[in-house]
Amino acid sequence: MAEVPVQIDGRRLTLSNLDKVLYPEAGLTKAGVVDYYARIAGVMVPHLAGRAVTLVRYPDGVDGPSFFEKRCPGHRPPWVPVVGELSQCSIDEPAALVWLANLAALELHTLQARASEPDRPTSVVFDLDPGPPADVLDAARAALDLRAMLAELGLECVVKTSGSKGLHLAVPLNTPVTADATKEFSHALGRLLARQAPDRVVVTMPRKARVGRVFVDWSQNDHHKTTVCVYSLRALPRPNVSTPLAWNEVSEAVASGDRATLTFEIDDVLDRVERHGDLYAANLTVEQTMPAGA
Repeated sequence: MAEVPVQIDGRRLTLSNLDKVLYPEAGLTKAGVVDYYARIAGVMVPHLAGRAVTLVRYPDGVDGPSFFEKRCPGHRPPWVPVVGELSQCSIDEPAALVWLANLAALELHTLQARASEPDRPTSVVFDLDPGPPADVLDAARAALDLRAMLAELGLECVVKTSGSKGLHLAVPLNTPVTADATKEFSHALGRLLARQAPDRVVVTMPRKARVGRVFVDWSQNDHHKTTVCVYSLRALPRPNVSTPLAWNEVSEAVASGDRATLTFEIDDVLDRVERHGDLYAANLTVEQTMPAGA
């Protein structure tokens, strides 16, 4: 397919190879990926803006080779800013997100802190990673347990699918805090949950300890660690998306035992945003402080 010039909010872009199939099992082409990121930009860009973005690119699709790219490509448009010590892309407008989609950057991962305040994470993150034969429903049970613990501390939290096999729970802070503090807090709550449910939850790193249990990965709060951004595609056979959830959906999935209710592809996500808006918006706006001594 020939190159296609487009304008997005006054920005000029040239799209290429739009007929290339990036998700063979689903028959999804680059055109479909670009269309998704263009349509989701309104809710996704606020979660990317001002943050150093790590790209995971699949130029030949999910069945081909891939590479992580931290440094923003040198051929970036002049209106795509770079931030941080590694001169990473900052995706602050829809046109920039479409530009990345055209590079087959299927997955976008962000740090917990904004580039303007690199030592101040904006939230605490719990990566709930089930070790087979445990699955996403086991992660959902752990998420509900953590939510109850956080509620006892007076803290609100939000949850999303990882787009892969687990869930991500975030506690919005948006107040002064350090990565060391958020990491210790998440580790402490993970240890407490592991003591309460040792048959279901683990916080130790060795993989052999995670078999059949949910690993609460508190290390995601490290200063240098990234987490897949909400609304990002994942490089799996199907075009799954890291999707925000309402808490009643988590409870209902556990009650029904139907893990398929916690898996969402492009059309599902676009429909959900049209009906519900951004279910992860609280992570950007809610201001909370961790309990003293946490």
